[in-house]
Amino acid sequence: MRVVIAEDDTLLREGLALLLASEGIAVVAAVDNADDFLAALAAQTPDAAVVDVRLPPGFTDEGIAAAAAARRERPGFPVLVLSAYVEDSYATELLAGGADGVGYLLKERVGKVGEFLDALHRVAGGGTVMDPEVVSQLMVRRRADDPIRTLTPREREVLALMAEGLANPDIAARLVVTETAVSKHIRNIFAKLGLAQGDAGHRRVRAVLAYLES
Repeated sequence: MRVVIAEDDTLLREGLALLLASEGIAVVAAVDNADDFLAALAAQTPDAAVVDVRLPPGFTDEGIAAAAAARRERPGFPVLVLSAYVEDSYATELLAGGADGVGYLLKERVGKVGEFLDALHRVAGGGTVMDPEVVSQLMVRRRADDPIRTLTPREREVLALMAEGLANPDIAARLVVTETAVSKHIRNIFAKLGLAQGDAGHRRVRAVLAYLES
């Protein structure tokens, strides 16, 4: 895998580069601003990117805007975004072009090396990965008429784990239930969210989007 990193904190940027290199992942560019990030994407055509939400010069949404621009230029381009705080508007902006190949993690998750690497590989493979804390905070901000509110507590747990990118066997193991039970909960989720029969993978992404978007 060939990756571009965009992170203004020198220690974190270099640490990420060393970590990925130690795992056999080629870091083809490590930059500290959005303009250099977009230039590196054009020059290196990497397989994925790790991007800080806030980059120079304004330290507002330069990173998320660059990530969204990259995905408009290359639809489905895998991007794992790192943020110091839960900022749901940024998560929604990133998902606007589709949920395939999108990840949104809090920076503290990088310290949990296994989780971070797993998230990067999931995103590079076209999956959707949302930090559990992001999912938790978005849940409490639901509108009163949101169909998500019709889900049972267990169905919410299952959908939250889907948003983290887990497959049915992993969800079953996490909740200590059978895969059959997980499949039943997912069918109920699809029905309550009004997701018609069709490709299960596509409905899964749409369910996650419904969960994450206001």
